[in-house]
Amino acid sequence: MTDDPALDTLFLPFRTDALAWPVDGRALLLGARAGAALAEFASPALVCEQSFRPRAAALEATGLTVSTHVEGRFPLVLVLPPRQREAARALLARALEQAEPGGTVVVSLANADGARSVEEDLGRLAGRVDSLSKNRCRVFWAHAGAGDPALQAEWKALDEPRPVADGRFLSRPGLFAWDRIDPGSALLAAHLPPDLKGQGADLGAGFGTLSAEVLDRCPEVTALDLYEAEARALELARRNLEPYAGRAELDYLWHDVAAGLPRDRRYHFVVTNPPFHEGGRADRHDLGRAFITAAAAALRQKGRLFLVANRHLPYEATLEQAFTMVRRVADDGAYKVIEASKGVR
Repeated sequence: MTDDPALDTLFLPFRTDALAWPVDGRALLLGARAGAALAEFASPALVCEQSFRPRAAALEATGLTVSTHVEGRFPLVLVLPPRQREAARALLARALEQAEPGGTVVVSLANADGARSVEEDLGRLAGRVDSLSKNRCRVFWAHAGAGDPALQAEWKALDEPRPVADGRFLSRPGLFAWDRIDPGSALLAAHLPPDLKGQGADLGAGFGTLSAEVLDRCPEVTALDLYEAEARALELARRNLEPYAGRAELDYLWHDVAAGLPRDRRYHFVVTNPPFHEGGRADRHDLGRAFITAAAAALRQKGRLFLVANRHLPYEATLEQAFTMVRRVADDGAYKVIEASKGVR
């Protein structure tokens, strides 16, 4: 077993000579991830697309050039699709569009993540599909130009921003709670005190729902920084908060909060609904704890943190180490809202 089975399996057709790497080396990797298998095939002609900041940073650390969105056409397009069905279909359609006529699209996915289903989807788009299996994954490929252009256009459009929450926000498949207001964020918004003021930050801002609630409920907020690791969400947050542009100074940062916040930014308050999954299905308690630590380091004296989390997540010890006051503001049986502050207010 490898450190990234799907990534390793992606290159199986080239190792077994089922496919040949382009003579000029030009290839596009959508959903790129760093790993030993990628290092084996990396070259200046390999273009990587990755919109999730921690993964992009890992790729950059290997010397690869990474973009959040790549244009142009390539003789070879490699794909590591997301789990979400509509987002995966949109990425397959894009891959075929960005393959040169007669070019090859190669896709790899773990069996447990729906590899068979995605392989069938590629067949619906492109016609004939060939495949191999290894590492409890499937790698499958097709050639551009012989498929269903109408279905390809339909599926590509699945990634277009669309209205959610009765038209209040724009979102797109593949983002966290993309088609609704997350109930944890809604609970936190309902318990935000109206006296928040000055400079604030929203850590893990998503497509901007919690930031909008802060600006609606707290008239003395003068500046708000939105930190979000997923560029596809941050782009929508910018659009969703356009109506507030004259209301406060807004900044949008494509940033991995778990790695800490910029040292030159200090806040009177922080709000956050921290993630507790990344990639795999298992809980990542360390992510939430890292968000708490980052918030504590960035808050001014007497600064306040408002956090919502699933009720079972064990954040209290980290909060009590980082703050002088910690209290549970709300608990609906599924989520808890916690206020923490540095110093007595």
